[in-house]
Amino acid sequence: MTGRRVMVTGAFSNIGSATARELLARGHDVSTLTNRVPADGDDPRIERHALRFDRDHLIASLRGAQVLVNTYWIRFPHGGATFEHAVERSALLFDAAREAGVERIVHVSVSNASLDSPLAYYSGKARVEEALRAAGPSWSIVRPTLVVGPRDVLTSNIAWFLRRFPAIAVPRGAGYRLQPVLIDDVARLLVERVESVIEDVVDAAGPDVLGFDEYIRVLARSIGRSPKLLRMPPRVMLAALGLAGVPLRDTILTPEELWGLRDELLVSRAPATGESSVVEWLLEHGDRWFGHDYVNDTVSRFDAASA
Repeated sequence: MTGRRVMVTGAFSNIGSATARELLARGHDVSTLTNRVPADGDDPRIERHALRFDRDHLIASLRGAQVLVNTYWIRFPHGGATFEHAVERSALLFDAAREAGVERIVHVSVSNASLDSPLAYYSGKARVEEALRAAGPSWSIVRPTLVVGPRDVLTSNIAWFLRRFPAIAVPRGAGYRLQPVLIDDVARLLVERVESVIEDVVDAAGPDVLGFDEYIRVLARSIGRSPKLLRMPPRVMLAALGLAGVPLRDTILTPEELWGLRDELLVSRAPATGESSVVEWLLEHGDRWFGHDYVNDTVSRFDAASA
């Protein structure tokens, strides 16, 4: 098909970056809304616009784009930014896209988003989906499980601990299965929907379903480690990680993330859409990509105002 003009929020970070690469490889024009400081390796073909949640600014930035790929969200509340603010800002972005003449919005949500969820992360994501459906342009929603790839914060930081300590905490109790998906599969699903007119909701989930402790063992094996697993009550584990995060100036794991893992919200209820085994990918590439440096998500998302 003829290349489309696509605006991607956060085209230099994680899912947005992988999606921008796939779009460019397929002949689309890509621009981005981002507050990320320019860095070596950023693709010069991608035009930058500041991600500022001012309606007039957003309309002006989005004008001329045919499709918006939205990856904007917050991982946890920080510095006055809340999930409620993230929902309101997402609705503002969708409204501005409609006013700017954007024909289609492809949105990144999360697996098992639900208005009834007691977890604000998941219920907030469901409210954003509602706002998208009401916004006006054609839409599609991709709901990833645990996204794994070279810029994956959670997996990289688990590997960082594995490289430095002989033991690692895992939660005690039933549940805690996950179904990871390779970031390139998520990007493929998003770009397929950029090129489509169908309105749909699809999970992005790989073929592997495994317990969290199994995931830790696979990751440890990929980097040549064999740690002892310290099984802790989940609240004790959260408290321990909270203390560990103080010298790192970071939130290592949020309660929402742990309770979502416990409730197996990172497992799809539909057939796998990811084509690649994350387990196989980790065993081949994990030592190269993970755990050499600690990735401070608080600094990158908030102090540096990246998007």
